Amino acid sequence: MRTRKILFGVFAGVAFGAALGILFAPDKGSSTRKKIIEKGDDFVEGMEDKFNEYTDRIGKKVDNIKRKVTRIAENAKDNLSSSEG
Repeated sequence: MRTRKILFGVFAGVAFGAALGILFAPDKGSSTRKKIIEKGDDFVEGMEDKFNEYTDRIGKKVDNIKRKVTRIAENAKDNLSSSEG
């Protein structure tokens, strides 16, 4: 959870700094707005990528837990069957 907060803070800081840099650059308003939109899109794409990586890791961990639980249940069933027989 701490890593996620740090990562979010870094992304937010980068986005905020980029937006400020663009706002104070000597460009036309339309050009500045276009740059802000592009930077915002880049930020959103980066966050989506990080979110997808995070959910993939969680999915893999859940799959590993399911396999372990299934293995434990099968072993318990086998032990119960062999003790009854």
